[in-house]
Amino acid sequence: MSASYCDVNTGLYIDGQWRRASDGAEITVIDPANEETIAHVASASIEDAMAAIDAAERAGVLWAAQSPRERAEILRKAFDLMSARADFFARLITLENGKALKDARGEVAYAAEFFRWYAEEAVRNIADLYTAPSGANRIMVLQQPVGVSVLITPWNFPAAMATRKIAPALAAGCSVILKPAPETPLTALAVAALLEQAGVPAGVVNVLASSRSSQVVTAMLDDPRVRKLSFTGSTQVGRILLANAARTVVNCSMELGGNAPVIVCNDAELDIAVEGAMVAKMRNGGEACTAANRFYVEDGIADAFTTRFTARMQTLKIGSGLDDGVDLGPLINKAAQEGMALLVADARAHGGRVLTGGSKPNRKGYFFLPTVIADAGEGAQMLADEIFGPIAPIQRFDDLDDVIARANATDYGLIAYVFTKDLKKGLGLSQRLDAGMVGLNRGV
Repeated sequence: MSASYCDVNTGLYIDGQWRRASDGAEITVIDPANEETIAHVASASIEDAMAAIDAAERAGVLWAAQSPRERAEILRKAFDLMSARADFFARLITLENGKALKDARGEVAYAAEFFRWYAEEAVRNIADLYTAPSGANRIMVLQQPVGVSVLITPWNFPAAMATRKIAPALAAGCSVILKPAPETPLTALAVAALLEQAGVPAGVVNVLASSRSSQVVTAMLDDPRVRKLSFTGSTQVGRILLANAARTVVNCSMELGGNAPVIVCNDAELDIAVEGAMVAKMRNGGEACTAANRFYVEDGIADAFTTRFTARMQTLKIGSGLDDGVDLGPLINKAAQEGMALLVADARAHGGRVLTGGSKPNRKGYFFLPTVIADAGEGAQMLADEIFGPIAPIQRFDDLDDVIARANATDYGLIAYVFTKDLKKGLGLSQRLDAGMVGLNRGV
């Protein structure tokens, strides 16, 4: 590993101890900016997973018995520690994920905030008292920790998705087993060390990186001591996990894929629409479930928006995320890079015009040029699937009812974006979009 990050322990973190995998297996972690090896990290086996469940079950009983205030103070200390080490975490994220350092710094601030938020939530009222309909009795509803929780996080936000899952579980009194993505295990391991320093008792937090995810997770879900699964990742994997969890009726929380539409109306403020679209599309290099995926621009503003947006995409500086001034780092791996090229080829086959980008640059690393494609036909793959990269397909529309139908023609419903100066129109469109979140005149 880079000398600057040699203090990140690369073992499995089980019961407060760092250990090798039971069979000595390891994951090779690659810097996507130069394709060089960063570290070798222990790769958990089923035996290791069972050891983690043993530890979490034992420690969970004691953790649940601690007062909400004690748990809150530990979470608050975790916030302070992560905030103090923000630059370290940002650089570590960029090293293994590739994202631009400014994006990584934003992620660390976001990640730390989950510790602070749930430190405050931990001490809030955890019971409700009602009068029975007859008036003769009182009904008390208590909130109690569910138990051992398996948390599975993606590679695109390795710190924020870890803290987003760990913090509420700890606040509620649950013990956890975190399985980070094999592409980005170092950040999760650093979070484990931070939580130990903050005072989390041994066994309450366990971290298992593994290249054998299917076997390890299936074994954990088949164990009746596991009572909760929280997963962020692809819809395809989510379906498999839900089926596996059904065997033991494990409570599940899922955040799966997205296919976010962006609707730009004729009356949109052009500068706001272009900058908002850039944030929605290019935050995290497009590798985010909230990333804009399909741009629908009304005829009257389409030429101006497309010209301005394409020009903005061309200003982005590409390079190692650790270098000064870089806006766009590499994609996570070679498969992602090749996937972008396939999407562009498919769009061209469906009549799409590449206005900028469309290929990988002539350099080492998993880079892909910021790309804008106009007028790809409705059969183009990038309009149906989550792109997860720096490609923006733009299509025109001339009828609001039609564009709503096109925007909703997807199985995904995570987020959508609307740009218009007419608040009534914006709220009306937001209500008609089948999306859990709508960004109105702003990117997310």
